[in-house]
This record gives sequence, structure tokens and C-alpha cells, in this order.
Amino acid sequence: MRAPWQHEPDPGGAIPSQAKWSRVPAVHPFRAWRPRPELATDVASPPYDVISTAEARAMAAGNPVSFLHVTRPEIDLPETIDEHSDEVYRQGRRAWDQLRHHGVFVCDERPVYTVYRQQMGDVVQVGIVGLVDVDDYASGLIRKHELTRPDKEDDRTRHIEALDAHDEPVFLIHPHDDVLRATLESVMSDAPDVHFTTSDGIDHTLWTVMDPTVVERIAAAFEAMKALYIADGHHRSAAAQRLRDDRLRRGEPIDEADRFLAVVFAEDRLNVMPYNRVVADLQGLTPGEFLDDLRRHFDLEPSAEPVEPGDVHEFGIYVDGSWWRARLRPGNVDESDATARLDVSVLQDLVLEPVLGIVDPRTDSRIAFVGGIRGTAELERLVDSGRYAVAFSLRATSVRDLQDLADAGQIMPPKSTWFEPKLRSGLFVHALD
Repeated sequence: MRAPWQHEPDPGGAIPSQAKWSRVPAVHPFRAWRPRPELATDVASPPYDVISTAEARAMAAGNPVSFLHVTRPEIDLPETIDEHSDEVYRQGRRAWDQLRHHGVFVCDERPVYTVYRQQMGDVVQVGIVGLVDVDDYASGLIRKHELTRPDKEDDRTRHIEALDAHDEPVFLIHPHDDVLRATLESVMSDAPDVHFTTSDGIDHTLWTVMDPTVVERIAAAFEAMKALYIADGHHRSAAAQRLRDDRLRRGEPIDEADRFLAVVFAEDRLNVMPYNRVVADLQGLTPGEFLDDLRRHFDLEPSAEPVEPGDVHEFGIYVDGSWWRARLRPGNVDESDATARLDVSVLQDLVLEPVLGIVDPRTDSRIAFVGGIRGTAELERLVDSGRYAVAFSLRATSVRDLQDLADAGQIMPPKSTWFEPKLRSGLFVHALD
């Protein structure tokens, strides 16, 4: 029986076997619109989907060049406006036009790559900014692991159409490549074009790759890879395909709409954090009864400290003011199933649905998801506040698990991965005209 967050296989969207591949995924250099270096700090903003409208309005206050005026255009309209009204999308286009008109953004003279490095404490992520092909996404050479929601696809498609640009990149993963690694290290040995530190303490550094020999070397490295993987940005990817297909159906020129904006990171240079869960009630059970139910599948032991799981099939449970460490006993999960063996699936299949009645975590208002960057202290705070009855800390889903599942054409449960640090928006834009 399929979980509500899964779906029947789509024959038209099946991932081709290696024997049938007629092409390899490509990452193309392009002429980016980018802020003048001295304005990058003021322009750059968090991604549109990690902050609320109220937070965006506060962040952009007094800063007319903040890219939030483009990605969250409702902040410049009356607070009563529907975020998905036509006027909001038109306002986003006005804001984008104004930034270009006033010279805040300038366009590259020729197609280039950008090396984008982020540093958060000891964590360093290095990616390549480029364009990927809509056809590679449609065929499965750019592989997905999540379902998309039609309403979010609609929103992103309308936003891109109004701007006539891809303004926020998709976060992709590529297999490790020694030549590409060495090439990027060489690029980063030179002085950067842009460097700034955001208020959360994360360093953002960018190098523009203009040397034709280096551009060719980077392109060739990607041509040797069998696939790329979406880490974050499933709705933006789906919207890019929908926009391209809509233009083809209408007989309109697609211009640059057959490609979309991405930052591609090596599989071994990513920081993946857990995506924890809190549930509002115990489905009528007392804390003791709830823990007794868990003992059917798990070995439980109390913990004097918050539990941050490090082993596969290990979970932290915070209930009634106390932490418990839960370890799944062998034989309770099919380890050959790439989806079933994920810890997020184990929790859903053995605890959230049968014990707490959370059948569809995408739609059930009783469950909430807490990014691992906020730590176990946030789980304690939420439960101690009385808003939630129980919290679960999980081990981070590995990049290897994500790739194995995507290679098998399977779908992860919602909110399975949390990548940190987040890409900053407004540092490069792909205009479709």
C-alpha cells in the first residue's frame, strides 16, 4: 500500500535506464544579471520560501535594493492583498525592472560560470552557478526525490512568467569529480569578485569564471557525469518545465526558457542536517501509554541529555519533560527498500501513522517540521510551551540515500532533508529574453 505522499509511477516521466541514455546532463555558462559588487550585500536576500511575508517586510524596510522586493513583492503592496493576486506578480516585475533601470544590476558581456562558496563555521560548500536544460529535468537526467504541489507550481510559474526571468536558483548535486574539484580550487586561489558576511554569520564568496579554457574544462567535467540530483528546488524545476511547455503550446518563442538557473554542488561537499518533527497531541494516549506503544518496535532508554541521533534507525523523543533514546529492533523494516529504510519513513510508518494518527504529513495540521539548524533546544521549547505534546529528533538523511532513492525513481516522505547554509537570492539572475 502506498503512503499518501507517494504516487503511482508515471510512464511518461520514468527515469531511463543507463542503456537508453542518449545524452548526459549539461551545465551551461550564461550571461547573468548580477548586482554591482559594492551593492551585493544590500541586494542579497534569503530564499523566498524560508521567510514569511512579515519577516520579508521587516528585512527589506529602508533598503530599496533588497531582492526581497522581487521575490516577495507583496511587501510593497497593502497588507490585505492576496499574495497570489495578479497585482503581486506585476509588482515583482516592476521591482525587477527598477533594479535594472537604476543600474543596481548589470549583465555579463559573455557567457560565464560563477563559483559560489559558502562558509558556516567549519562547514564549507562550493558550487558552480550555471544553467541546466529543461529537457534533462523532464527526462530524468536531473533526478528528483519529492512530489510537487500544483498550487506551488502555479505560483512559481506565474512568478517566472511575470519576471521573464529565473530569479532564484535550484540547488543541485553532482557526483564527485577530481578534475572539477581541482579546477574550482584553482579559481578560488584568485581574489574574489564578491565577498560579504550575512547577519547569520555565513560568508558568501563569488568568483566569475571568464577564462574560455577554464569554462570549457568545467563544461567537459559535467559532460562526463551520468546524472544530477535536486537537493532543493523541486517546485522551481517543475515551474521551469511548465513555463517552457506553455510557451511551446502557445506557439511563442521560448528564447532562454528551455534552460533554468541552478547552483550545482559536489556530493561530498554538502552539509545536510536533520528535519525534526513535533506533534500537537498523543492521540488520546498518556505519555506512558505512548511510550509503551513504541516498545513494540523500539528499545527505549531515558536520557539525561537531549538526544541527537548518530546511528541509523535511532531517534530522540521528548515527551512530558523528558528525553528518550529509541533504537529500532532488527527485522522491523525492509532494508532493501530505498524509501522504507529511511529514518523519516521508519518514523512515519511505525510511529506517526499507527500510533499518532498522522496519515498524511503533508496536510495534517497536527504535525510541524523543525529544521535541524534550530537544534534540540527548539524542540524542547515547542513541547514545553504546550503547543505540542511530543518532539522527535532524527539523524540527517545522507546524500547517498537521496541519490539511491532518486536513482530508483522513488519518492521521499515530505520534509526529509534540510540543507544548510541556504543559497542567497539576488546574486545572479537568468533573464529569459
